[in-house]
Amino acid sequence: MIEGMHQIGEVAEAVGLSLRTIRHYEEVGLVPPSGRSAGGFRLYTDDDVERLRLVKHMKPLDFSLEEMRELLELRDQLADGAGGQERAGLVERLELFAAAAERRCETLQDQLDAAQAMAQTLRREARRHRPAARR
Repeated sequence: MIEGMHQIGEVAEAVGLSLRTIRHYEEVGLVPPSGRSAGGFRLYTDDDVERLRLVKHMKPLDFSLEEMRELLELRDQLADGAGGQERAGLVERLELFAAAAERRCETLQDQLDAAQAMAQTLRREARRHRPAARR
């Protein structure tokens, strides 16, 4: 194996994604492998692994594949050192993504709060209907 490169199985385990999901992200152009081994196996850099982690974190926030692609491209452009007006526009777009992520987190928190309240209600109800312990 090439130094600093990781095979798909290692990446899947490190990120907590299935091989199928990683292959899907490659097919849709989100995270292509940076190379191939002599035997044709996909090889990923540490940056690729971090990119997959970011995609994994966007998924529960219900970002579409197109939004994921746009955000990844935006981050790439900022990392490549865009300057001046272009950089200002990229940062503005990144701030829009951050605001969208925050709104989606709030929605998820509201859903979690409601789910926890329901679970607590069911626990109380179960305790109320449990027969009294014999002494």
